[in-house]
Amino acid sequence: MLTIGLTGSIGMGKSTVGKLFAEAGIPLNDSDAVVHDLYAGEAAPLVDAAFPGTMKDGVVDRHELGRQLAQHPDGFKRLEAIVHPLVRKRETEFLERQRAAGAEMVMLDIPLLFETGAWERVDVIVVVSTDPQIQRQRVLARDDMTEEKFDMILSRQTPDAEKRRRADYLIDTSHSIEQTRERVLEIVADLKMRIAKGDFRNA
Repeated sequence: MLTIGLTGSIGMGKSTVGKLFAEAGIPLNDSDAVVHDLYAGEAAPLVDAAFPGTMKDGVVDRHELGRQLAQHPDGFKRLEAIVHPLVRKRETEFLERQRAAGAEMVMLDIPLLFETGAWERVDVIVVVSTDPQIQRQRVLARDDMTEEKFDMILSRQTPDAEKRRRADYLIDTSHSIEQTRERVLEIVADLKMRIAKGDFRNA
């Protein structure tokens, strides 16, 4: 089973691209969605213990958590120590289910693919990118987003140029959704052809 790693900096359109791969029939494990689920379940009391006041009605208040992290950036390491093992467990369960189902290939949407060393667990890397100005416009249009918060997030992510350099496949979302979908289908077709040729014998 071929494992595709999908990544891209904030505002690049990674979530949209992930959905397009899913629409193309590729089973997708979305790390962001997993974190949302964990914040509404087993991770909530653990996060609240480390960051008091962040749990409301049994769910992590992401706005309050973000506020505390903005004030004390050193807290990111504590948060990652709580969340990453839980996310990795869900990822392993997903891979086991898909392998048992006989999936030809699967996609892992991992925002911090390079930062956490997750790139070593995938066979192919797909990077989503766009023009920096488009990225900034997209991100600053979000609720509760500020220039300072955006810059803090960017400072913790591998630079886009480095991601592009390490990509096996690049998807530029600066254009229309139709063009992005065409690129996704092109990549899926190429991967299927390479699997048939035996390019990924160790996958």
